[in-house]
Amino acid sequence: MNFVDKVLRRPEFEDCPPVLVDVGASSGVNPAWRALAKYSICIAFDADDRGMGQTSRDSKFYKQLHVYDRILTSGPETVSDFYLTRDAPCSSMLPPDTERLSAWEFADRFYVVGKQAVPTINLKSVLAQLNLSRIDWFKTDSQGTDLRLFLSLDDALARKVLVAEFEPGIIDAYQGDDKLWTLMCCMHDRGFWMSDMSVLGSKRIRKDLVKGFSQFERNYMVHLLKTSPGWAEVTYMNSFSGNELGRREYLLGWVCASIKRQYGFALELAAGAKERFADSLFESLQQHSLAAIRRSYLNLPAYLPLFHRAFLRWKRLGLHWKHPTAGVVASGQDKGVSSKA
Repeated sequence: MNFVDKVLRRPEFEDCPPVLVDVGASSGVNPAWRALAKYSICIAFDADDRGMGQTSRDSKFYKQLHVYDRILTSGPETVSDFYLTRDAPCSSMLPPDTERLSAWEFADRFYVVGKQAVPTINLKSVLAQLNLSRIDWFKTDSQGTDLRLFLSLDDALARKVLVAEFEPGIIDAYQGDDKLWTLMCCMHDRGFWMSDMSVLGSKRIRKDLVKGFSQFERNYMVHLLKTSPGWAEVTYMNSFSGNELGRREYLLGWVCASIKRQYGFALELAAGAKERFADSLFESLQQHSLAAIRRSYLNLPAYLPLFHRAFLRWKRLGLHWKHPTAGVVASGQDKGVSSKA
């Protein structure tokens, strides 16, 4: 039995299993949850059913999987327009910002192929239906409404979320979409720290300008032009800075941090919980985190940046050895001292 199983078979999770929410699950439920799945209740949302088959097949992995083919909204409305785009993952309840998207190579992905009125639901209603009072891991890729969905939670509930994943915009892809910089301010104010960020994007070139190139050039242009930031995949973790989180949350927080390979934070949680709770398991978790950190010394690719910095330093030192007066002259010039003095 590994440590994740050992933790999640504890009495704290018998009546209060982990609750995982995935907004925008048409291509399948968050793969990071596989280690948690058989102990967890998963709630998945996506109004675009063109890819929901994979999500339904994921049900065999979970203790409970509830799939809603509805738009999740931050408000009380029960019906909303939904814009179906050429590329299904780009579909949204927000209309694409066609004018601003036209400057980008991937604009065709957002071409609207249909608009339909679809039923909507909000998280408060879903949690009430399922008789749940918490969310432990919140993941959303709602194409423009990520932050407002998170903020629709009661403040007390939101502050107890352990992990929150978002995909906010940087450029104007949708009309009125939530942006990365707003997300960063809000999450900082609510006691979360950013554990991961991957910045993704597209090429800045208008379609009408591409017409001047041959078909061969167009095929390779997308690979050769520089990519500019367009959106980001961001993960936040609860900082556990207050006293409102109990033993269950520390145990599950350690599991989540370990899954995300944030072994330093997992160590921090185990050490803090060992002092706060009289439970020998936290000593074991602390030792497991220490071992995970030590195993990272065997991760050879991680040494490449160190070797690169050492090589650059060696080149600088080599220049000084070849021209021993270069550093002295430069130093004298920096201080306003003549090299003839």
